[in-house]
Amino acid sequence: MSAPITIPEIVVVGTKAKTKEEVTRQLAELLEKQGRLKNVKKYLKAVAAREEHFPTGIEGGIAIPHAQSDYVTVPSVAVATSEAGIDFGADDGPSHLIFLIAAPASSGNAHLEILGSLARKVMQDEFREALLAQTESAGIAEIVTREVQN
Repeated sequence: MSAPITIPEIVVVGTKAKTKEEVTRQLAELLEKQGRLKNVKKYLKAVAAREEHFPTGIEGGIAIPHAQSDYVTVPSVAVATSEAGIDFGADDGPSHLIFLIAAPASSGNAHLEILGSLARKVMQDEFREALLAQTESAGIAEIVTREVQN
């Protein structure tokens, strides 16, 4: 079996980040610390370039910033919850659940499979509510891995 896409060490419950740049940096640094990412700065450039073309905030208080990059070593979904919410450009306001998808450039469709699976899940109220109700990063990691990883 492949590595879990989300582990407790790449989940932040109640981030204090105030901007999308701060929260994506926070999550990318956790990915690097876990050996899932080799160069935070270059990976964040890819995420920012993606964000410029199409904001990743979606209705329901969700943001899914993402990028494929040669600097990613393990397909991963780092997660942050934000009580205050962070502006990711969604029409209905700030995002309270942020999912940073990092996929190796060489992983073919892995990036799109994770994105598609996650996008379907976040449309379900039960999924969002279950994540927002978690106070421990291990609970969030377990739910995301179980529900999103095929």
